[in-house]
Amino acid sequence: MGLHGVMTVVVNVHALSAEDVVAVARHDAPVALAPEALKEITRSREVIESLAEDVKPHYGVSTGFGALATRHIPTALRAQLQRSLVRSHAAGSGPEVEREVVRALMLLRLSTLATGRTGVRAETAEAYAGLLNAGITPVVHEYGSLGCSGDLAPLAHCALAIMGEGTVRNAQGELRPAAEALAAAGLTPVVLQEKEGLALINGTDGMLGMLLLAAHDLRMLLRTADISAAMSVEGQLGTDAVFAADLQALRPHPGQADSAANLRALLAGSGIVASHRNPECTRVQDAYSLRCTPQVHGTVRDTLAHAELVASRELASAVDNPVVTLDGRVESNGNFHGAPVAAVLDFLAISVADLASIAERRTDRFLDVSRNHGLNAFLADDPGVDSGHMIAQYTQAAIVSELKRLAAPASVDSIPSSAMQEDHVSMGWSAARKLRRAVDGLTRVIAVELYTAARALDLRAPLTPAPATAAVRDGLRETVEGPGTDRWLAPEIEEAVQYVASGRALAAAESAAGRLV
Repeated sequence: MGLHGVMTVVVNVHALSAEDVVAVARHDAPVALAPEALKEITRSREVIESLAEDVKPHYGVSTGFGALATRHIPTALRAQLQRSLVRSHAAGSGPEVEREVVRALMLLRLSTLATGRTGVRAETAEAYAGLLNAGITPVVHEYGSLGCSGDLAPLAHCALAIMGEGTVRNAQGELRPAAEALAAAGLTPVVLQEKEGLALINGTDGMLGMLLLAAHDLRMLLRTADISAAMSVEGQLGTDAVFAADLQALRPHPGQADSAANLRALLAGSGIVASHRNPECTRVQDAYSLRCTPQVHGTVRDTLAHAELVASRELASAVDNPVVTLDGRVESNGNFHGAPVAAVLDFLAISVADLASIAERRTDRFLDVSRNHGLNAFLADDPGVDSGHMIAQYTQAAIVSELKRLAAPASVDSIPSSAMQEDHVSMGWSAARKLRRAVDGLTRVIAVELYTAARALDLRAPLTPAPATAAVRDGLRETVEGPGTDRWLAPEIEEAVQYVASGRALAAAESAAGRLV
């Protein structure tokens, strides 16, 4: 148990969980290296040290790197070799990357070090744990990784920090020279030895960290999207009959079944739905954006499940080049290539765009008198004098358009580097950066749908919503007023965004409907 009751994440020779990564990256959970990990680190370090005096060249131990691997490096220059590697590779540019991403990256690099397959010394691994526990975050920049040979530049900026060089932010978020921040935290800079600089920069840790954080957020957003969709179905006098379990079972995709089950639970007991469930109702079927909600939302769920499977395999990986094998060989390999992670990052960005797209179409239906079944134009109090939610939909549409651009895959690109030694790269870091922006956009799109649907539910009075959708509407009403004359919308939209992003909308729904899947 760490400070404030937060559980310590123990880094061992086996894989971390996705929850471990989120806890350290986002919630500052303390970390500790397990005794088994320290033992394995020491064992593999002995292998590296036994090769240091070998006349035969060993990549990363007694040679240069990449296209310069043919140069044999004498013993006296090997510490300089490692320092030079880290300094030269810390070549990022652009805006700072978010703190939680850098913390995830450092933890995942520590996890690979803990497997004992990299050949670093125990004190080097401990330095990463020390940096995390002190809340010191190296400044990592947006640009610099091609997603092959690992996330080289981002990882190098972190390695630079444990050397006492470069720039960091301390636990208070203040920008400081690394040497000052380490000294203030009682940490000693590390003088890197043979192989260590290479071991600190050869990994898919940045793109994997961003995948894990995005997957965590998407799990919550998918259930919230079902909530906003249920509110839209209800507010537009749609039917819940199409979500019946036997109909969904005719096409047995698991994500579709889960989304439909949520919609049934959310709409249970709706007075609005019951009001038109009678022989007098002349509507044969709802528009696709309502009727096909489980099919679209379910596809995103299944895509996410596949991405999480790939992430779990990557969490169980020891990514470095070369590696110290279990039987003591030091072998070059290509496991640092980010292709598996890059592909699912792009796949998720495509699904996020599709989910946002259907949510925007449901929102738009509320605003058009030819399709909203008796509601005022744009849900305005006095159409013509008031504009209602007209421009909220514009904002939503602008985001959806951006998400479609972000859905263009990064992983289909490759630009050769290192004098054609690294002649095919994954662009996985770029795919991850896109996905983070896409998840933020999706949050906002869902929030606008929920915000608009809540207003429509109010306008259906005296008909009553389902207990679950009413609870969500009522939760929003704690910070956002109900229907009336036009108000400044931007702060209300932001309140709705925070309601969604914080998980409060989901908690409100589950308080009435039970746990959603």
